Amino acid sequence: MDDQPGPLSLPPDARRPRERADRPIVQPPPSGPVAPGTEERGRIDRPTEPPPPRSRLRRALWILLLLLVVAALIVWLAYRTSHQPAPSGRAQSGGPMPVGTAKVDKGDMPVVLNGLGTVTPLAMVTIKTQINGQLVEVAFREGQMVNKGDVLAQIDPRPYQVALAQAEGQLAKDQAVLKNVELDLVRYRTLAAQNSIARQQVDTQAAVVQQDRGVVQSDQALVDAQKLNLTYCRIVSPVTGRVGLRQVDPGNYVQTSDASGIVVITQLQPISVIFTLPEDNLPVVMRRTRGGASLAVTTFDRTGATKLDTGRLDTIDNQIDTSTGTVKLRAIFDNPDQSLFPNQFVNVQLLVDTVHDATVIPNAAIQRGAPGTFVYLVKADETRRRRSAEGRRQGAAGGESAGRRRAAGSR
Repeated sequence: MDDQPGPLSLPPDARRPRERADRPIVQPPPSGPVAPGTEERGRIDRPTEPPPPRSRLRRALWILLLLLVVAALIVWLAYRTSHQPAPSGRAQSGGPMPVGTAKVDKGDMPVVLNGLGTVTPLAMVTIKTQINGQLVEVAFREGQMVNKGDVLAQIDPRPYQVALAQAEGQLAKDQAVLKNVELDLVRYRTLAAQNSIARQQVDTQAAVVQQDRGVVQSDQALVDAQKLNLTYCRIVSPVTGRVGLRQVDPGNYVQTSDASGIVVITQLQPISVIFTLPEDNLPVVMRRTRGGASLAVTTFDRTGATKLDTGRLDTIDNQIDTSTGTVKLRAIFDNPDQSLFPNQFVNVQLLVDTVHDATVIPNAAIQRGAPGTFVYLVKADETRRRRSAEGRRQGAAGGESAGRRRAAGSR
């Protein structure tokens, strides 16, 4: 009975857990040789597992970023193409270049030399006191135009008035002594004529008279010095010009040793401009000045666009600066509207000569190239030919007659 299985017992194969229906069954490979084609049938392919969700999201982000970069590049190229200026003028390629023409005229051609200069006043005076004392009054306003002789300041005169009175008193005393010794000399001479006194006594008295006369002269000089000090108490302008900023205020004690002084006065009318020219231009200027010609000088501002004033050449320096190869010249200007200011930088044009009744063309018509300066002459058949040009606002080269047309360059 023990050999018979019980009603609840299961065969050994039935006790194993049943394999899941969806799990593939792997057969062991046969131990012997396999016929061709049977190896593939023996393999069982596993189903491909889907990629995880995170890798899909990363791939989508990279694709989106690439699309954005491409779109931005396309927009930038389109914007640059639409806002790029169209080529114009000489840079424009393709098609004929438009040009303008001008007629050759007859007129005066000025010969001008250009230079750089600095406005320099003819007089710039630092007003200083000539005596020591308290400054009690300032009689000018800063920036005021003053004339020669106008009162500028007043120093306390009382100490010098007292000194003058003392000197005058000493002079009166010595004058009285001198008068007495002169009377004694007259008496001694009368007695000497009568042989009443010795001649030596007369000579001694004459020497005393001369000594007292010297004392009186010294006293008179002292009186004059005190009067001069009183004059110095009243400070006046030595030149006509513009007053600068005040250097000292009223109430201060001023001395002759003060370096800054009280104020500086600069002469503005007339005023000069010192400018330089290359030494190569000196012969033509000297030739004109030796002939007695008065050369006109015109000044312009720093940009060269605004005319400031017109004057005349006054003098030429006596030597050439070897470091720069230039020579200094001074021009004088009336400066009626005070457009020229001291130490101002200006552009200078010196009119050396004027060629009258010359054939002239505009500067715009002059072209520059390898042959030098030249112009294009427009002929009657609307064709052009090149001709050389010379000078500034040059006369037409080759003796061209007035009325002929020349190309003035591209528009």
